[in-house]
Amino acid sequence: MSNAGKFLVYCIEIYKNAKSLNGKQVMELFTKYNVSEYIYDCFEALHTTGDNYIINDIDLFIEARQN
Repeated sequence: MSNAGKFLVYCIEIYKNAKSLNGKQVMELFTKYNVSEYIYDCFEALHTTGDNYIINDIDLFIEARQN
C-alpha cells in the first residue's frame, strides 16, 4: 500500500473516532462527497498537519459540497 493509501486509512480512523461513526458510515460519507480523492490529491500537504486540522479540513470539504 502506498503512503497516500496508508494516510487515507489513518484519516478514516481519526475521523471515525472524532465523529463517533462506524467505518461503513465514514466510507459512505467519504464516497458521497469524494473525500478519499481529496485526501489523495492533497496528501503532500495534509500528512504534515495534525489530527484536529485534518478533521476540520474534511468537515469543511464536506460542508462546501453540501451547498
